[in-house]
This record gives sequence, structure tokens and C-alpha cells, in this order.
Amino acid sequence: MKERERFLLATFGSQEQLWETPDVLRFDPDSRRLAGAEFQMPGKSASAEDTARVSLLPAVRPGGLRADEVRDFQLEMCEVLCRTPGDTVLTSLRDRDVLNERLETRIGIAPDVALLVQHGTVVGWSLTDPARYLTQAFAAPDPNPPFPATRRLLTECLDLITEPVIDDVMDGEPAALARLRAADQALRTQHEDRSRADALLALIANLVEDHRNW
Repeated sequence: MKERERFLLATFGSQEQLWETPDVLRFDPDSRRLAGAEFQMPGKSASAEDTARVSLLPAVRPGGLRADEVRDFQLEMCEVLCRTPGDTVLTSLRDRDVLNERLETRIGIAPDVALLVQHGTVVGWSLTDPARYLTQAFAAPDPNPPFPATRRLLTECLDLITEPVIDDVMDGEPAALARLRAADQALRTQHEDRSRADALLALIANLVEDHRNW
């Protein structure tokens, strides 16, 4: 946390404000090149029809971003999450209108992380193999490949924290609450891949706590 605070002081760009959780892009003030990024997970999943429209993403082109000038700015978080089968790729879009036109390119800014560009504007991001990068807070991810059970539980947890399943959880639907309890139990008793299991437990922790007595 202290390193992150020092990093924010030494860079410029977008960052969270009071009561807001935007996406974060930080730039080096000398070179004006991208120095770090932090993306929020949208709570709304795209429909199967919309997801199919982003299945043919452009190839990733290695590159980066360079700010036109040294100044802070606001960057709204993406609203829509598109998921592939097995959640091998997560794609977040600024809004559904992005799907009405072709995406120009994906700019790779880190291993398996790319920004989506349309009309010269960043309109989303994609993460390939998200299970590999599961970690808590600011810890480095486990360098070993994730276990199959972890991949399955990632999909279940993403179901639980996004629409429409989260609406059923919040409404106290018995089937949805049973899924939440089952996921919580499976993660607590998973012996292998503990660091990733703990990260997934943290992902659903608030839901579990809010519905512990239901």
C-alpha cells in the first residue's frame, strides 16, 4: 500500500476520488509514457448475443500509451463485462454502444493485458487467462499454472458477483444462496492453489457475510 501511494505521488493521470472507483491509468511525468494501470470489474455481464459480437477481437499489437500533456484526468470504469466459455478471456467495454462498430485494435500494455481502441479512443480492456493472475491485494501472483478446480471456481464466483445471478443472491433466492454457500465451502476446503483460492474467497467475502444467516 505504501509503495502504491508513493507511485501515485510520482505519476499523473486518473485515480480514484471520494466515493468513486474509476479505472486508473498512470503516466511517468518525464516520458509521459504509461507507467501503471488498475481496472475495475464491471458488475453487469453482457448477454450471450453481445458476447458473441466481441468473440473476434483484433490481434494484440505490442505497444503502450503516451500522454499528450502532463495533467490529471477522470477515466470512468467500464460498464459491461463480456465473458468467454470457461472465462479464458475477460473483456470489459465502456458501454454496449461500443459493439455497434468494429474495434480498430488491441494494444498490449502488459502480458495478457490489452486496451481496446475504437476511433482512436480507449473503450475497454481485455485480460487473457485471468485465473493465472488471481492474487490478493498487492501480492505477486503465483508463477505456477492454476489448478482446474481454481478455473471452475473462478467462473462460479464471477457468476455470483455479476448480473443476473447477483440479483437473485440479493433477493435471497434459495438456489442462488445455495450456490454462494457451495462456492464458499469449496474454496475454504481446497488444499491446492491456496493463494488463488484465498483471492476468490476475498472476491465473494462481502456477499457471504451479508447472507451468512439466510
